[in-house]
Amino acid sequence: MTIRSGPGDDRTDPGLDVIISERRQLINLAYRLLGSLADAEDAVQETYARWYAMSPRQREGIESAGAWLTTVASRICLDLLGSARARRERYVGEWLPEPLPEPAEWTGGRPGGTTADPADRVTLDESVGMAFLVVLDSMTPAERVAFVLHDVFGYSFAEVAQITGRTPAACRQLASSARRRIRASQAPPAQAPRQARLVRDFKKAWEARDIPALIGLLDPGATMTADGGGHVSAALRPIDGAEQIARYAADLAGRAPSLTILERTVNGQPGLVAQQDGVTVTVFAFGIAADRITRIWAIRNPDKLRPWTIG
Repeated sequence: MTIRSGPGDDRTDPGLDVIISERRQLINLAYRLLGSLADAEDAVQETYARWYAMSPRQREGIESAGAWLTTVASRICLDLLGSARARRERYVGEWLPEPLPEPAEWTGGRPGGTTADPADRVTLDESVGMAFLVVLDSMTPAERVAFVLHDVFGYSFAEVAQITGRTPAACRQLASSARRRIRASQAPPAQAPRQARLVRDFKKAWEARDIPALIGLLDPGATMTADGGGHVSAALRPIDGAEQIARYAADLAGRAPSLTILERTVNGQPGLVAQQDGVTVTVFAFGIAADRITRIWAIRNPDKLRPWTIG
């Protein structure tokens, strides 16, 4: 799972070279730590602001620009994770991580749907799967930072300790606790072709408003969670049970007959996108185990749909 790229070790001010070589790494790190691309971009922007706020002499005294940027970005994210808990208490309905499209459809929310800078793209692997990010969000800020830095990006516990201001032993314990959370919450995933087929079958049954077929695709204990953020209509609490989800989905299809459902890759895994008049209004991610759909995450908050292709 490790996706770490080696930081630069030059002692002189690398200027623009730092941005080019390190920005994508920092965006990847910050997105996994925060679960929000918008917040990740803000954290990285603040990191570079602090870099250029230093004098040239101060920058020359830094042994590794890449390591400095990673440390500062991680600390900014740690602070943001702490304040996020207070913000979540005021959030309308359920909060879900921001979904990401496959690179070919990335727009970055730019006017006219222009292609985003490659440095803004997040590497899609198992560490950005929606199920994985949801579990990360249940961790304490310290657990999340220690786990992501060590288990995902391959930093040693000594390095994690320097970044977080804790001892290596404490960071090891934090990562171990996070690992237990991951193991306890995740069932063995289905093979990718099987996942794609289940999502495709769900799409067909949904469009046909075939409640028995939908129930057959869902695990009896399945849960559907929606995130509208108070901006658009969405179920404020999770919907539990295969029959309840099936009836809810069929009712949605009946109330929005002009909705177009497309198969898309969501955070590196098979998912669905709902478009109204060519505009993406909902992104669906799926958790699948034992040949059944166990979780559906429906992200409707328009603030979280910026990177998706429009039209």
